Amino acid sequence: MTPPDILLEADELTRSFRTAGSIGRPHTVVHAVRGVSLSVGAGETLGLVGESGCGKSTLGRLMLGLDRPTSGSVRYRGKDLSGFTGPELRAFRRKAQFVFQDPFASLNPRLTVGGALLEVLAVHRLARGQAANARVDELLELVGLPSAARRRYPHEFSGGQRQRIGIARALAVEPEFLLADEPVSALDVSVQAQVLNLLAELQDRLGLTYVLIAHDLAVVQLMSDRVAVMYLGQVVETGQADMLFENPRHPYTKALIAAVPRAEVVEGRANRERLILRGDPSSGTTAGSGCALYERCFHVRRDSECQEAVPPLRALEGGQQARCFKV
Repeated sequence: MTPPDILLEADELTRSFRTAGSIGRPHTVVHAVRGVSLSVGAGETLGLVGESGCGKSTLGRLMLGLDRPTSGSVRYRGKDLSGFTGPELRAFRRKAQFVFQDPFASLNPRLTVGGALLEVLAVHRLARGQAANARVDELLELVGLPSAARRRYPHEFSGGQRQRIGIARALAVEPEFLLADEPVSALDVSVQAQVLNLLAELQDRLGLTYVLIAHDLAVVQLMSDRVAVMYLGQVVETGQADMLFENPRHPYTKALIAAVPRAEVVEGRANRERLILRGDPSSGTTAGSGCALYERCFHVRRDSECQEAVPPLRALEGGQQARCFKV
């Protein structure tokens, strides 16, 4: 039985894609997500971090029911998404919304801002006529835009303003859960802070729950209550954000954090250890029999168990978990 404070829960989620073959080349299977289990508590922000291609966005789509898992399940308030049909599915679509990475591509260039927001209200039968127009003005004010913005088209706004419009559209259906996939990576640095502050204010004001997908560790550390680190489709470490960044346990997490540029310099040298992973990550077309990081890990010994078995996600002190035999 799912505890009442757990809003969304993934259980052993796996998603594999079969690529098309060609003459002389057989098809391959890409394992985008491999046995991921995690939960999101009501009102918290879960940061999902990892390098490009690690499966973050695919996992996000699975969590919102936008893609079907090869195996495993997603439960929303204890109910399996795969069983949602008709009214239940429509209700879930209202409660769980997506904030996209590219604010320009996610908006219809043929619709004014007001038209885009009115369309959402009409599709979900939330308001009509004057009530709908009043709701549009309320949404624009909520994200820091003037009501006059409703008459303008997406190309007339800056990137940060367009992202505000995307957030307003997501909020139009009064959701309780937002999945934000790289919401500030396409924005100027000066604008990123404004959008992140807006998301934090909206969470406090509306009691929202977030899953924040990002590769920028500074953004994840700033916004998240808990963090899950992904590598080649697997969650390799989880924990409270402050603790995970202060004391990372998995070699991959240590390497990610060590790679972040800092201004701390002592006698002309960086005041921290440089941890370099060997080589490049694999393509994800083979699941392998051992640890996914085995070939790149700076801790590994060639005769170790790491080559023979996939390490489980082990519980550590302070609520952290790490998928490593050496911690």
